[in-house]
Amino acid sequence: MTSVYDQIGGAAAVNAAVDIFYRKVLSDPLISDFFDDVDMDRQIGKQKAFLTMAFGGPNNYTGQDMRQAHRHLKLTEVHFNAVAGHLQGTLEELNVPENLINQVMSIAASTHDDVLNL
Repeated sequence: MTSVYDQIGGAAAVNAAVDIFYRKVLSDPLISDFFDDVDMDRQIGKQKAFLTMAFGGPNNYTGQDMRQAHRHLKLTEVHFNAVAGHLQGTLEELNVPENLINQVMSIAASTHDDVLNL
Protein backbone atom coordinates (compact mmCIF):
# COMPACT_ATOMS: atom_id res chain seq x y z
CA MET A 1 0.00 0.00 0.00
CA THR A 2 1.29 3.45 -0.90
CA SER A 3 1.95 5.75 2.08
CA VAL A 4 0.05 8.99 2.66
CA TYR A 5 3.42 10.70 2.14
CA ASP A 6 3.71 9.34 -1.40
CA GLN A 7 0.04 9.87 -2.19
CA ILE A 8 0.12 13.57 -1.30
CA GLY A 9 3.26 14.18 -3.38
CA GLY A 10 6.24 13.46 -1.12
CA ALA A 11 8.72 16.05 0.11
CA ALA A 12 7.51 18.85 -2.17
CA ALA A 13 3.96 18.51 -0.85
CA VAL A 14 5.05 18.34 2.78
CA ASN A 15 7.29 21.39 2.32
CA ALA A 16 4.48 23.40 0.72
CA ALA A 17 1.99 22.29 3.35
CA VAL A 18 4.22 23.21 6.30
CA ASP A 19 5.00 26.64 4.84
CA ILE A 20 1.30 27.42 4.28
CA PHE A 21 0.35 25.89 7.64
CA TYR A 22 2.72 28.12 9.61
CA ARG A 23 1.60 31.19 7.69
CA LYS A 24 -1.93 30.41 8.91
CA VAL A 25 -0.85 29.58 12.47
CA LEU A 26 1.30 32.68 12.89
CA SER A 27 -1.52 34.93 11.70
CA ASP A 28 -4.01 33.43 14.19
CA PRO A 29 -4.09 35.54 17.38
CA LEU A 30 -5.52 32.58 19.31
CA ILE A 31 -2.31 30.55 18.95
CA SER A 32 0.42 32.76 17.46
CA ASP A 33 1.70 33.82 20.91
CA PHE A 34 2.93 30.27 21.50
CA PHE A 35 5.53 30.90 18.79
CA ASP A 36 6.84 34.29 20.01
CA ASP A 37 10.13 32.88 21.30
CA VAL A 38 10.47 30.02 18.81
CA ASP A 39 13.18 29.80 16.16
CA MET A 40 10.74 29.38 13.28
CA ASP A 41 13.33 28.12 10.76
CA ARG A 42 14.20 25.34 13.18
CA GLN A 43 10.52 24.71 14.00
CA ILE A 44 9.57 24.48 10.33
CA GLY A 45 12.38 21.98 9.73
CA LYS A 46 11.27 19.85 12.68
CA GLN A 47 7.65 19.98 11.53
CA LYS A 48 8.59 18.91 8.00
CA ALA A 49 10.60 15.97 9.36
CA PHE A 50 7.82 14.99 11.78
CA LEU A 51 5.05 15.09 9.16
CA THR A 52 7.21 13.19 6.69
CA MET A 53 7.65 10.43 9.28
CA ALA A 54 4.01 10.55 10.45
CA PHE A 55 2.78 10.22 6.86
CA GLY A 56 4.93 7.17 6.20
CA GLY A 57 7.87 8.81 4.45
CA PRO A 58 11.55 8.61 5.39
CA ASN A 59 12.07 8.87 9.15
CA ASN A 60 14.56 11.68 9.71
CA TYR A 61 12.72 13.09 12.74
CA THR A 62 15.02 13.53 15.72
CA GLY A 63 12.88 15.84 17.85
CA GLN A 64 11.10 15.13 21.10
CA ASP A 65 7.95 13.06 21.22
CA MET A 66 4.69 15.01 21.15
CA ARG A 67 4.11 14.87 24.90
CA GLN A 68 7.60 16.14 25.73
CA ALA A 69 7.56 18.82 23.04
CA HIS A 70 4.27 20.33 24.23
CA ARG A 71 4.24 19.68 27.98
CA HIS A 72 5.26 23.21 28.99
CA LEU A 73 2.69 24.99 26.81
CA LYS A 74 -0.55 24.40 28.76
CA LEU A 75 -2.54 23.95 25.58
CA THR A 76 -6.31 23.50 25.61
CA GLU A 77 -8.85 21.83 23.35
CA VAL A 78 -9.44 25.25 21.74
CA HIS A 79 -5.75 25.52 20.80
CA PHE A 80 -5.62 21.96 19.47
CA ASN A 81 -8.73 22.51 17.36
CA ALA A 82 -7.35 25.77 15.96
CA VAL A 83 -4.13 24.06 14.86
CA ALA A 84 -6.05 21.10 13.43
CA GLY A 85 -8.31 23.51 11.56
CA HIS A 86 -5.30 25.24 10.02
CA LEU A 87 -3.88 21.88 8.99
CA GLN A 88 -7.13 20.89 7.31
CA GLY A 89 -7.42 24.32 5.65
CA THR A 90 -3.86 23.99 4.36
CA LEU A 91 -4.57 20.61 2.81
CA GLU A 92 -7.76 21.90 1.23
CA GLU A 93 -5.87 24.92 -0.15
CA LEU A 94 -3.39 22.50 -1.74
CA ASN A 95 -6.27 20.53 -3.30
CA VAL A 96 -5.35 17.33 -1.47
CA PRO A 97 -8.08 14.75 -2.14
CA GLU A 98 -10.66 14.41 0.64
CA ASN A 99 -9.77 10.78 1.41
CA LEU A 100 -6.14 11.81 2.04
CA ILE A 101 -7.21 14.83 4.12
CA ASN A 102 -9.24 12.43 6.25
CA GLN A 103 -6.20 10.18 6.71
CA VAL A 104 -3.98 13.13 7.65
CA MET A 105 -6.57 14.45 10.09
CA SER A 106 -6.79 10.99 11.69
CA ILE A 107 -3.03 11.06 12.17
CA ALA A 108 -3.30 14.54 13.69
CA ALA A 109 -6.14 13.42 15.98
CA SER A 110 -3.98 10.57 17.24
CA THR A 111 -1.62 13.16 18.80
CA HIS A 112 -4.43 14.86 20.77
CA ASP A 113 -3.80 13.40 24.22
CA ASP A 114 -0.03 13.78 23.99
CA VAL A 115 -0.16 17.37 22.74
CA LEU A 116 -2.62 18.31 25.49
CA ASN A 117 -0.78 16.17 28.08
CA LEU A 118 -3.92 14.28 29.05
